[in-house]
Amino acid sequence: MHVTTLLDDTSFAEPAPSALLLLGQGRDLASERGVECAGALPSPSDPDLVDRARAARAALGERAFVLGHHYQRDEVIAFADVTGDSFKLAREAAARPEAEYVIFCGVHFMAESADILTADSQQVVLPDLAAGCSMADMAAIAQVEEAWAVLEDVGVAEDTTPVTYMNSSAAIKAFTGRHGGTVCTSSNAQVALRWAFDQVGGVDGTGKVLFLPDQHLGRNTAVQQLGMSLDDCVVYDPRKPLGGLTEQQLRDARMILWRGHCSVHGRFSARNVEEVRAKVPGVNVLVHPECKHEVVTAADMVGSTEYIIRVLDAAEPGSAWAIGTELNLVRRLAHAHPDKQVHYLDSTVCFCSTMNRIDLPHLVWAMESLVEGRVVNRIVVDPDDAHWARVALDQMLALPGI
Repeated sequence: MHVTTLLDDTSFAEPAPSALLLLGQGRDLASERGVECAGALPSPSDPDLVDRARAARAALGERAFVLGHHYQRDEVIAFADVTGDSFKLAREAAARPEAEYVIFCGVHFMAESADILTADSQQVVLPDLAAGCSMADMAAIAQVEEAWAVLEDVGVAEDTTPVTYMNSSAAIKAFTGRHGGTVCTSSNAQVALRWAFDQVGGVDGTGKVLFLPDQHLGRNTAVQQLGMSLDDCVVYDPRKPLGGLTEQQLRDARMILWRGHCSVHGRFSARNVEEVRAKVPGVNVLVHPECKHEVVTAADMVGSTEYIIRVLDAAEPGSAWAIGTELNLVRRLAHAHPDKQVHYLDSTVCFCSTMNRIDLPHLVWAMESLVEGRVVNRIVVDPDDAHWARVALDQMLALPGI
């Protein structure tokens, strides 16, 4: 198997557990929910940890359904009934009404979506409540409501359709539903944006989209797939008056992009692309659309997590690939395709730190608690938010080709 040294090198320094709260001990008030993980977790050095996980999973049987996001650690993925991206996993959970418990090995907004889409009789469990999402954190509901008030004051709100990325809180999805918008994923953003523009005059009309919370996905979709220009896009910074824009800029813009980004995909640069092309002749650069515009335009192929997996599965033996997405997935793809050269696009290690909060000790603790009859870390969305978020999600499901 040909991979970069980074993928095989185990000598890099691991972040201190206190920095990431990897075992949930302590409190991080800056995290998405700022909570403690109650209960005594098994030690990560427990030699019986894997056996305990197997025993708890067997004891739960069909009462539990374990979902594992693609960015999870291998030790967690090993116990997942289904792997996928956030929306695929939420839909899979909804398709298993016989499961009393849905154990979501992902981050908070994903578990919220599962709670919205599953039956009232099902209980969604997140093994570590501190597993938030920095991107979702960048769009707080109070900030978004204030921004909408700004658009109303400027006189453009009635011509604006909100679209939120799946990577957002239930409150933001509900906001979108209340204002006639929709949700999108990285794979259907083009269809969702085209629908949103069609609400007021079409793509070539005068309507606008407020895109939350990832500016890069919004910009890349508008420019690369809908044929708009970078001048059609402005970035709204909720920390500044009028979002750091003038009233005229808000009136002229077609895409009002929230100032948010993914901490993993935002690390990749055009320089990374140049360097890998110089080192690996004939390499194919494949990146996620959450990457910066300069990276997307320099890449050969751009697509969602599921798209990246499909491309590697279908690639010719001996072909070389540099992939710009989360490292756990890239490393898993490298091991799954020993007949291909799989390289990580960045020159430094970049795991999704919040996704990595879900580790085997947390999963074992959650499953053993359920075996004992205790439901821990249950995710329950406010009923009103759940209703309006479901409206926005249903609108997405009604889009053509979904």
